[in-house]
Amino acid sequence: MFGLFKKKSDIDKLQDSYKKLMEEAYKLQSINRSDSDKKYQDADNVLKKIEALQSKT
Repeated sequence: MFGLFKKKSDIDKLQDSYKKLMEEAYKLQSINRSDSDKKYQDADNVLKKIEALQSKT
């Protein structure tokens, strides 16, 4: 209950974004391969940002 008003950290926000991008890429995989590849690339960029933030702490 006390975590209800707790703000998300930058890493948590990026992890949510990564998860969403990966789900979208998976759904697009059977429909449009090039759009799926773009989503995977965006997700990879987000993952690199997460790793960079984690290495700083």
